[in-house]
Amino acid sequence: MISKKKSLSEKDTQEILDLINEGNSLLDDDKDFGAFFEKSTSFEDLPSIQLRNNPNNPFGNIEKKLSQKGPNDIRFDFMDGCRIWLPEPAHWHVRLRDTHTNTVIFDDALFSSGLLQTEKRYFFPLELTIWKNQEEIFSHVFSLENKKILVSMHLGALGDHIAWIEHVSAFSKIHNCRIDCCVSPALIPLFEKEYPHITFITNKELQKENDYYAHYKVMIFANDLERKYQPNDYRQSGLVHTAPYILGLPPIERKPHITLENNDRPLEEPYICIATQASGLYKYWLNPHGWPNIIQFLQKQGYRIVCIDQSKGKGQENIWNMLPKDVIDETGDKPLTERARWLKHADFFIGLSSGLSWLAWTVNTPVVMISGFTEPFNEFFTPYRVINRHVCTGCANDTSQLLDRNDPLFCPYFKGTDRMFECSYMITPEHVISTLRPLLKK
Repeated sequence: MISKKKSLSEKDTQEILDLINEGNSLLDDDKDFGAFFEKSTSFEDLPSIQLRNNPNNPFGNIEKKLSQKGPNDIRFDFMDGCRIWLPEPAHWHVRLRDTHTNTVIFDDALFSSGLLQTEKRYFFPLELTIWKNQEEIFSHVFSLENKKILVSMHLGALGDHIAWIEHVSAFSKIHNCRIDCCVSPALIPLFEKEYPHITFITNKELQKENDYYAHYKVMIFANDLERKYQPNDYRQSGLVHTAPYILGLPPIERKPHITLENNDRPLEEPYICIATQASGLYKYWLNPHGWPNIIQFLQKQGYRIVCIDQSKGKGQENIWNMLPKDVIDETGDKPLTERARWLKHADFFIGLSSGLSWLAWTVNTPVVMISGFTEPFNEFFTPYRVINRHVCTGCANDTSQLLDRNDPLFCPYFKGTDRMFECSYMITPEHVISTLRPLLKK
């Protein structure tokens, strides 16, 4: 049956044209939806600056002053979005235009001294133009070429660093800028020789004032409902794509390069590495028969089993996970380079949604990842992902739920019921064995 498309009436057509014209008229009005202005006679007295430079701020006093100088004592930088300091009361007019989308995000008159700051703090290129007493006195087109840039990701865990560092490197090369990257001290030996074009610093060094042109905070912003610090919800993009979205890069998987201090094979016999612990109970494999059955099965196949967790036991409330029996104990506070050595020479690795899985991926060791808490797109791709779709799964990436890291029994749908953590305990040993079989030596 062929249906005839209904034509728009003259009335409908006129209503659509009126809406378009109304939208176009908005484009001609003054705009201030993309930035806000704080009146002040002193930059140091601004409430937002005092808040950002308090002793508990993990970014120290790096945003204490604006690093770039303009005419008429105007100062500006891109340290926390675009910031512009207007030094005295006058008839100012400021226009901010996103040069990528050609969107004017602020275009308005200002009559006081104070700080103008964009709402968005992630990467996007801007052109700023300033008039004083109706005369254009300053124009600046954002460019990172040969500029000194700060990228902070030291608040992230092991997996976060590994997921993000190669994107920072790509950002540096694309924009031809000099990057100081603030990371966890434990990660520096892994990265510094592989990325000579990046200067790795620690949080202590971050406390010093500096003349950075721009600063980008690469981390998970869990409650960023207004999308100020990341252009989309981290639960939708997943950990693997968080950094490229913040840095304005294509959301692709980029595997980092790391340095091993000792690349010798630690065991002559075939072996498999496992890690049974993670940062929260919701990440654990809570099937009581899980690890014992897997270890027994693999030992019958002729493998040695090596546990590389940081501690022998870990848990919360009345749920604890201890070092499995009959395994080689390589737990302890050992350098990550040593963990990477064991992983590199293993036939494969069995782990959870945790940093050691990311480390195994980095050294090209096949990863069997057991996780019902996260959706597969949250981490790197592995063909050996174990998730049971017959039960509740993926609350970590559910945009209706906000992870409560202070709740050791976080299970948003079934906490306190017999279905609590079913995404984990309903993964059977048989399911894991069937997934890893293609990896067994012939």
